[in-house]
Amino acid sequence: MPKSTLSPGEAIVVTVICFGLAIFGSVQAVFAGFPDVQFSNANSIRLVCIELVLAGAALVFLRIRNFDIKSLHPKPTFRGTLLGVGLFFACSLTGAVVTAPFHALDHSGFVRFSFADVSLASMILVALVNGTFEEVFLLGVLVRGLRGFGLSVAMGLPLMVRVLYHLYQGPAGAAWVASFGVLLTLAYVITRQLWPSVFAHILWDIVPAL
Repeated sequence: MPKSTLSPGEAIVVTVICFGLAIFGSVQAVFAGFPDVQFSNANSIRLVCIELVLAGAALVFLRIRNFDIKSLHPKPTFRGTLLGVGLFFACSLTGAVVTAPFHALDHSGFVRFSFADVSLASMILVALVNGTFEEVFLLGVLVRGLRGFGLSVAMGLPLMVRVLYHLYQGPAGAAWVASFGVLLTLAYVITRQLWPSVFAHILWDIVPAL
């Protein structure tokens, strides 16, 4: 019978496969002084391709380890979509609160993002793939897989991973991502459904760039 838990070693392997490259790049950005981020159609497509390859590699590993891969389908529903919309607004409000001190410091700690060179179609494609990729592996695999070690570990370690690969967004961005991650994780733990968190993430990858 397929399992839904992970050993510490399995969790580390999944983390390295899915997020190791992003964490490495994010740490590099920290040492480079948080350079501005320029999005384009080319690097958007590159991100999609990389995440699809990493997802495939992680799923192969999980299948070999007899993890319940079928449970990782987000399964969109009307109710889950509405919950995702509400979650998006809750994350937006919470994010505004946690980043307010940075705004008070003359926007210190913010990284500037430019979407001038990316088309709406590319933006939507990235949002669909990236939002699904991150939440499936952070929540559906890591949070769910680590629950045998207690809720604090199951929620805390994936949240730490999420923040680590978003460090390139600067201190304010990292604070926002932390609050975002807490709410998405709580929604998943309470509802045991991936779709609301996935949809909220998809919306967040699209709406701020419009």
